[in-house]
Amino acid sequence: MMERILYCHCAYAQVVPEAVKEEVLRGLTESGRPFATVADLCEMSARQDPALAALVEGGALKIAACYPRAVKWLLHQGGVVIPEGEAEPRVCNMREESAETVLDQLLSG
Repeated sequence: MMERILYCHCAYAQVVPEAVKEEVLRGLTESGRPFATVADLCEMSARQDPALAALVEGGALKIAACYPRAVKWLLHQGGVVIPEGEAEPRVCNMREESAETVLDQLLSG
């Protein structure tokens, strides 16, 4: 089974380079792979948006966002509990990696 993909546009913090975000989003769209998009995981976490848990639950997931430790903390703060035995989401860091590297990570496997 292919891992699901979640793309965070980091709309409010604006810490991810705009060119990287746009290129990753374009690459995902052109890949034909299904993926979910959110405006900003930080904002969803702060509001404890129940949609956050719905996006993360359900098996293998790759997330395009910023620092892995920050995303894991945001999920925790947002009330997301990863069930025992289920793999934690793999976070691809658009803040530090190139768009090409992030796309390779997201689309592999």
